[in-house]
Amino acid sequence: MGLLTKIILLLIPIGVGYIYLKVTKTDPIPHVEDAYWGPKSEQGKKEDTTIRPFKIDISAAVLDDLKTRLTRELDSDRLVTPLEGVGFGYGFNSIFLKTVGNHWLNKYDWRTREKLLNQYPHFKTKIGGLDIHFQHVKPKPKNGVAPRPLIVLHGYPGSIIEYQKIIPLLSEPKNSKYNYELIIPSLPGYGFSSGAARPGMGTVEMANIFKRLMDRLGHKKFYAIGGDWGAVITSDLATIYPDSVLGAHSANCVSLGVQGHLRNFLALTFRSIFASPEEEEHKWLSWGETFSFIVRESGYLHIQATKPDTVGTALTHSPLGLAAYIMEKFSTWTNRTWIDRDDGGLLEKFEMDELLDNVMVYWVTGSITTAQRLYSEGLIPWSGINVDDVPTNVPFDCHALSGDIIVVPKFAISHKFTNIKRYKVNAGGGHFGAFEIPSVIAADAVSFFDSL
Repeated sequence: MGLLTKIILLLIPIGVGYIYLKVTKTDPIPHVEDAYWGPKSEQGKKEDTTIRPFKIDISAAVLDDLKTRLTRELDSDRLVTPLEGVGFGYGFNSIFLKTVGNHWLNKYDWRTREKLLNQYPHFKTKIGGLDIHFQHVKPKPKNGVAPRPLIVLHGYPGSIIEYQKIIPLLSEPKNSKYNYELIIPSLPGYGFSSGAARPGMGTVEMANIFKRLMDRLGHKKFYAIGGDWGAVITSDLATIYPDSVLGAHSANCVSLGVQGHLRNFLALTFRSIFASPEEEEHKWLSWGETFSFIVRESGYLHIQATKPDTVGTALTHSPLGLAAYIMEKFSTWTNRTWIDRDDGGLLEKFEMDELLDNVMVYWVTGSITTAQRLYSEGLIPWSGINVDDVPTNVPFDCHALSGDIIVVPKFAISHKFTNIKRYKVNAGGGHFGAFEIPSVIAADAVSFFDSL
C-alpha cells in the first residue's frame, strides 16, 4: 500500500467525522441586542414610543404621476413582442401586460381600494429608529375570554394585502371558543414601514423588531403565522424567544442550515426511506426536477441578493415594469404549470384588482428597493447571528402547499422544529396560501391554535 493511499484512507474517516459533527452540531440560542436602525443623525435621541393612528391616504400628485407614466408606457412601442407559444416561459408576457396596464389605468380605482384597506385600523410606532406600520384588529372578548394575540407576517413580493381576506376568518372564527387579536405589520423596508439606514437588517433582526412591537402592545406571549420571509421570521421568533411564542403556523417550514439542506437532499432522493405517513399522497418532484425548477425560478433571488439597488432603480421608475416583476411570481409560484399560459393563469385564483393592490403598496411607497435588500442581508449575515441550526421546541403546524415553489419533507425540518404538532401537504394552493385559499389557511390555523 503506497503512502498516498494510506493518506487518503486516513483522511476519509476524518472528513466523514468532520461533516457529521458539522451537520449534527446544535448551536445555542443567541442573544439579539435591541439595535438602532435609523439614520445616524437621529441616533442617541430619545425615541418616541407612542403608538400613532395611521390612515392610508395617498396624495393626488402620486396618483396623477402614476397615470401619466402608465399612459406614456402603454402608448409607446417599447414593449417587446413575446416569442410565439412561450406563455410566461420567458417571463411576464408583454401582451397580457398591456391588459394589466389598461385595467390599471382605466378601471382600477385606488380610492375605492384605499377605503377597503382602511376598514381595519392602522398604526405606526418607532422601534429601533424605524417607523413600523401595522394593522391592529382587536375583537371584543368571546364568552368572557380575552382575544388571543396573533402576529401575522407576510413575505416577498407580498404585503399586508395578502392577509386582508383572512382577517375576519381569524379575528372572529366560527366553531371556535376563542377569537384572535391580529397584529399584521409591514416588514421593515416593505410598504408603509421604513427601511433600515445601514446594512444588517436580516430576518433575525426583524424578529427582534417584532418582539419589541408585541412587548409594546402588552403581549409578552403570543401566537404567530408566517409565509415566505414571514415564515422565516416566525421561525426566528420561535427560536430566539421560545418563551414568548405560544405556537406558530407556517406555510413554509424550512431549515436553511447545512443539516437542513443535507436532510432535504436525502429525503427527496430516498423518499421510500425518509417519507413520513403525512407525505404519502403528495406527488413529489425528484431531486433533479426540484433542482431544475429552483434554477429556473430563482434568477430574481441572485439579482436581489447581490444588486438589489440596481434592479430597484429600474422598477421604481416604471409601473408596468414593477407590475410584471411582482405579478409574475403570483403565476409560477401558485401553479408551476401556468408558465405555459399566455395570461400566466393569474386570474384563475386572483382578482386583477387585488393583484394590483399589492403592486400599488410597493409603488406608492417606493419600497421595492428596500424590500429587496432583505435578500442581500440574508446572503451576508452582518451581525454574525445565524439561527438556522438552532432548534426550537415551540409547537408548530407546518402546513405545506402542493403548488408552492418547494415543498419541504418533514424529515428535512424535524431537527430544527422539534415539536411539530401537525405536518401536512395540502393538495390545493400555492406559495401565497392566505391570499389564494384564505378559508383553508384560517381554518387550519385556528384549529391548531385552539388545540394548544
